[in-house]
Amino acid sequence: MTTSVVLHARGSFRTEVEAGPHRWVLDEPPDAGGEGEGPTPYDMLAAALGGCTAMTLQFYAKREKLPLDGVDLTVTHDRQHAKDCADCTTQSGYIHRFRVEIRLLGELTDEQRQQLMSIAKRCPVSKTLGSEIKVDDVLVT
Repeated sequence: MTTSVVLHARGSFRTEVEAGPHRWVLDEPPDAGGEGEGPTPYDMLAAALGGCTAMTLQFYAKREKLPLDGVDLTVTHDRQHAKDCADCTTQSGYIHRFRVEIRLLGELTDEQRQQLMSIAKRCPVSKTLGSEIKVDDVLVT
Protein backbone atom coordinates (compact mmCIF):
# COMPACT_ATOMS: atom_id res chain seq x y z
CA MET A 1 0.00 0.00 0.00
CA THR A 2 1.44 3.36 -1.02
CA THR A 3 0.29 6.57 0.61
CA SER A 4 1.32 10.15 -0.07
CA VAL A 5 1.57 13.24 2.08
CA VAL A 6 2.17 16.56 0.31
CA LEU A 7 4.23 19.29 1.98
CA HIS A 8 4.92 22.91 1.04
CA ALA A 9 7.76 25.00 2.52
CA ARG A 10 8.44 28.56 1.34
CA GLY A 11 11.59 30.11 2.72
CA SER A 12 11.24 29.20 6.39
CA PHE A 13 10.94 26.16 8.64
CA ARG A 14 7.13 26.52 8.55
CA THR A 15 5.83 23.69 6.40
CA GLU A 16 2.21 23.16 5.37
CA VAL A 17 1.14 19.52 5.30
CA GLU A 18 -1.70 17.90 3.34
CA ALA A 19 -2.74 14.32 4.07
CA GLY A 20 -5.95 13.53 2.23
CA PRO A 21 -8.55 16.00 3.53
CA HIS A 22 -6.43 16.98 6.56
CA ARG A 23 -4.24 20.08 6.81
CA TRP A 24 -1.76 21.20 9.45
CA VAL A 25 1.53 23.05 9.90
CA LEU A 26 4.93 21.83 11.06
CA ASP A 27 7.50 24.27 12.40
CA GLU A 28 10.48 24.56 14.66
CA PRO A 29 10.43 26.47 17.96
CA PRO A 30 11.76 30.05 17.99
CA ASP A 31 14.95 29.00 19.80
CA ALA A 32 15.73 26.76 16.81
CA GLY A 33 14.99 29.44 14.21
CA GLY A 34 11.32 28.74 13.59
CA GLU A 35 8.16 30.59 14.55
CA GLY A 36 6.65 27.84 16.72
CA GLU A 37 3.50 27.72 14.58
CA GLY A 38 3.13 23.96 14.80
CA PRO A 39 4.65 20.79 16.14
CA THR A 40 8.13 19.78 15.04
CA PRO A 41 8.63 16.80 12.74
CA TYR A 42 9.86 14.78 15.72
CA ASP A 43 6.71 15.76 17.67
CA MET A 44 4.67 14.37 14.79
CA LEU A 45 6.74 11.18 14.71
CA ALA A 46 6.22 10.71 18.45
CA ALA A 47 2.49 11.42 17.99
CA ALA A 48 2.31 8.84 15.20
CA LEU A 49 3.91 6.23 17.46
CA GLY A 50 1.65 7.09 20.41
CA GLY A 51 -1.50 7.26 18.29
CA CYS A 52 -0.76 3.95 16.63
CA THR A 53 -0.06 2.33 20.00
CA ALA A 54 -3.34 3.64 21.47
CA MET A 55 -5.33 2.48 18.42
CA THR A 56 -3.70 -0.97 18.47
CA LEU A 57 -4.55 -1.38 22.16
CA GLN A 58 -8.13 -0.19 21.66
CA PHE A 59 -8.60 -2.54 18.68
CA TYR A 60 -7.23 -5.54 20.57
CA ALA A 61 -9.22 -4.81 23.73
CA LYS A 62 -12.43 -4.48 21.75
CA ARG A 63 -11.80 -7.70 19.84
CA GLU A 64 -10.94 -9.60 23.03
CA LYS A 65 -13.77 -7.93 25.00
CA LEU A 66 -11.38 -6.55 27.62
CA PRO A 67 -12.70 -3.78 29.90
CA LEU A 68 -10.30 -1.12 28.58
CA ASP A 69 -11.96 2.29 29.02
CA GLY A 70 -9.11 4.30 27.53
CA VAL A 71 -5.39 4.74 27.08
CA ASP A 72 -3.24 7.73 28.07
CA LEU A 73 0.25 7.87 26.61
CA THR A 74 3.28 10.09 26.98
CA VAL A 75 5.91 9.66 24.29
CA THR A 76 9.37 11.13 24.72
CA HIS A 77 12.14 11.10 22.17
CA ASP A 78 15.85 11.69 22.48
CA ARG A 79 18.97 10.77 20.63
CA GLN A 80 22.50 10.02 21.61
CA HIS A 81 25.72 9.22 19.82
CA ALA A 82 25.76 5.50 19.10
CA LYS A 83 29.26 5.20 20.57
CA ASP A 84 27.81 6.33 23.94
CA CYS A 85 24.99 3.76 23.96
CA ALA A 86 25.82 0.77 26.15
CA ASP A 87 22.90 -1.41 24.98
CA CYS A 88 23.06 -0.65 21.23
CA THR A 89 24.61 -2.73 18.47
CA THR A 90 25.22 0.22 16.12
CA GLN A 91 28.37 2.17 16.92
CA SER A 92 28.17 5.03 14.41
CA GLY A 93 25.83 7.99 14.02
CA TYR A 94 22.93 8.51 16.38
CA ILE A 95 20.59 6.19 18.19
CA HIS A 96 17.05 7.54 18.51
CA ARG A 97 15.12 6.32 21.52
CA PHE A 98 11.39 6.62 22.03
CA ARG A 99 9.93 6.02 25.48
CA VAL A 100 6.20 5.27 25.46
CA GLU A 101 4.61 5.52 28.90
CA ILE A 102 1.22 3.82 28.82
CA ARG A 103 -1.61 4.23 31.32
CA LEU A 104 -4.38 1.69 30.82
CA LEU A 105 -7.76 2.86 32.11
CA GLY A 106 -10.49 0.49 33.22
CA GLU A 107 -11.19 -2.40 35.54
CA LEU A 108 -8.44 -4.62 34.18
CA THR A 109 -6.77 -7.51 35.97
CA ASP A 110 -2.98 -7.60 36.24
CA GLU A 111 -2.99 -10.38 33.64
CA GLN A 112 -5.06 -8.28 31.22
CA ARG A 113 -2.72 -5.32 31.73
CA GLN A 114 0.32 -7.48 30.94
CA GLN A 115 -1.49 -8.92 27.92
CA LEU A 116 -2.17 -5.40 26.62
CA MET A 117 1.42 -4.29 27.23
CA SER A 118 2.65 -7.20 25.11
CA ILE A 119 0.33 -6.00 22.33
CA ALA A 120 1.61 -2.40 22.40
CA LYS A 121 4.75 -3.24 20.39
CA ARG A 122 2.59 -4.72 17.64
CA CYS A 123 1.49 -1.31 16.39
CA PRO A 124 2.60 -0.89 12.76
CA VAL A 125 4.44 2.39 13.44
CA SER A 126 6.45 0.78 16.24
CA LYS A 127 7.31 -2.10 13.92
CA THR A 128 8.35 0.36 11.21
CA LEU A 129 10.57 2.35 13.57
CA GLY A 130 12.19 -0.88 14.73
CA SER A 131 12.91 -2.04 11.18
CA GLU A 132 15.54 -1.03 8.69
CA ILE A 133 14.19 2.03 6.90
CA LYS A 134 15.20 3.17 3.45
CA VAL A 135 14.59 6.77 2.36
CA ASP A 136 14.88 7.57 -1.36
CA ASP A 137 15.17 11.31 -2.16
CA VAL A 138 14.22 11.91 -5.79
CA LEU A 139 14.54 15.25 -7.57
CA VAL A 140 11.38 16.01 -9.55
CA THR A 141 11.51 18.69 -12.25
